[in-house]
Amino acid sequence: MPKIGGRNLELPIIQGGMGVGVSLGRLAGSVAACGGLGVISSANPGYAEPDFWRDSLAANLRALKAEIAKAKRIAGGRGLIGVNVMVATSQYPESVRAAAAAGADAVLCGAGLPLDLPELAGEGDVMLAPIVSSGKAAQTLCRFWDRRFARVPDFLVIEGAEAGGHLGFKLGELLAATAKPLLQIIADVKAALAPFEAKYGRDIPVFAAGGVFSGADVAACVRAGACGAQVATRFIATPECDASEAYKEIMLAARPEDVRIVQSPVGMPGRALASPLIERLKQLGRLKPARCINCITACDPATTPYCITQALIDAVRGNWERGLFFCGSNIGRVKKMLHVDELLAELCGEWRKMV
Repeated sequence: MPKIGGRNLELPIIQGGMGVGVSLGRLAGSVAACGGLGVISSANPGYAEPDFWRDSLAANLRALKAEIAKAKRIAGGRGLIGVNVMVATSQYPESVRAAAAAGADAVLCGAGLPLDLPELAGEGDVMLAPIVSSGKAAQTLCRFWDRRFARVPDFLVIEGAEAGGHLGFKLGELLAATAKPLLQIIADVKAALAPFEAKYGRDIPVFAAGGVFSGADVAACVRAGACGAQVATRFIATPECDASEAYKEIMLAARPEDVRIVQSPVGMPGRALASPLIERLKQLGRLKPARCINCITACDPATTPYCITQALIDAVRGNWERGLFFCGSNIGRVKKMLHVDELLAELCGEWRKMV
């Protein structure tokens, strides 16, 4: 039974945050109700609010708080509820503060190093978990937190190159498949954390992510030094997933050869399905945004190749022609729907047999 931030986690599974609107309160709460850590994505959770395009900050914060409350109701006091916040978003500070104020158990931050996360989260008891892709990143962050805040993370998520969405690797590494394997990155991060664990007299648990498909994968991560794994793509094919049925059908129909490495307006490469949007971008180079909410700090609407917010909203609604469908490398292996409790029973049953 993993322990993070002094709290027991019944299952060694974190459900990865997926935006826009793919992992909200229903999915996160259902995972927590089984004893795992369910995660809500703070990437535009208010996309369906009537004032979203007029005042996206108000719509998103309102929706985020409502989704946290929904997840907690569904969880019924079991498991943990986390919120994934991307550092690259313009609403990163407000999202962290809102998640902490709304009673999230953990804030997980990726798409950049959350150097100021302890300051943003305040003095409450919310657990803070950076998402890193290298031992160097873990060391840099821990050194900064140690000097500036006299603390270290409650836990970390190590995201390897096989994950979906925005990836902390160079485009060339992903295209040439030369990025370090996940198990090696676990070893690097564990070595980087060791001096800080010694200084603070406690473990800093790590969860491995990126290409984790089976209980055997979870067991391999645990043998390499992780205390569990983060799984995202497989949770799409559950009735409890917050995305539309059309979105799920598209993902279930995906083949291994449909996956592409794409360049996101966030400034990071990512992994997604070869949808018509990706093909049009390849041909035209740019699809001028019709409107902008300044969602990404590094995005210039005058030059961005496309509006990632609109593309992800179209995806979650099941619009194959216009959507951007982020996915992990194993999407082609996802062939059937399972309820969350069935999926977790499968993963943890296999894991227990191998550890």
